Amino acid sequence: MDAEDSGSPDPPRAGKGLPPQDPGEQARAICLRLLTGTARTRKQLADALHKRGIPDEVSDEVLSRFEEVGLIDDAAFADAWVESRHHGRGLARRALARELRNKGVDPTLIDDAVGQLDSDQEEERARELVARKLRSTRGLERDRRLRRLAGMLARKGYPEGMALRVVRRALEEEGEAADDDLGYDPL
Repeated sequence: MDAEDSGSPDPPRAGKGLPPQDPGEQARAICLRLLTGTARTRKQLADALHKRGIPDEVSDEVLSRFEEVGLIDDAAFADAWVESRHHGRGLARRALARELRNKGVDPTLIDDAVGQLDSDQEEERARELVARKLRSTRGLERDRRLRRLAGMLARKGYPEGMALRVVRRALEEEGEAADDDLGYDPL
């Protein structure tokens, strides 16, 4: 006997022989599956639900409920993201803010999260990154070393002034002459 002949008003779901779920149930299942591996922002989950054809009003209802029970917390997500990416990858406040914006975190929450890092912490992390990379630039001329190291920091979101200051200090501590900083060779 076919599923159509069984008197069942609903056809099997995606060939699995299961009755179709209502959109709210589908949305909850999708969100729970996505949240199992890692934390996500409300916007990331909303985008995933939209992509899977869940109506916006159902998505909003499910996502609001998930926020109420604490399964979605953009502020906690942003705090954890800043902590992890700053210490793990060495990203500066500017790069962290950009990543959080791309994930749909509210600008106020981004400011609060990146505000946890002060300039001293950021500069200390920049020094650590330069110290790790410094050895691999030995043998290169000073200008090239300066550009490579400052470029590495710039890609991680460090301000240009801080990057140059940290790199110059590291090169000086290593014994590199600072003669080209002024653009000429002193006599």
